[in-house]
Amino acid sequence: MMQKNVGGLDKIVRVSAGVVLIAFAVLDVIAPWGWLGVIPLLTGVVGVCPLYSLLGINSCRVSK
Repeated sequence: MMQKNVGGLDKIVRVSAGVVLIAFAVLDVIAPWGWLGVIPLLTGVVGVCPLYSLLGINSCRVSK
């Protein structure tokens, strides 16, 4: 299992952006590329971003 690398505020922003993009795609406000909102939605829900892993980024709080 991959280590979580998406923190609290990051999760909220990802899930919100994903939901908005998907809603706009469903309502035909934006082009079908709005369905790409599934990516931030899933990474926010799961708490793991493969791109963050590749770049060595971690927005989770560091436990001491």
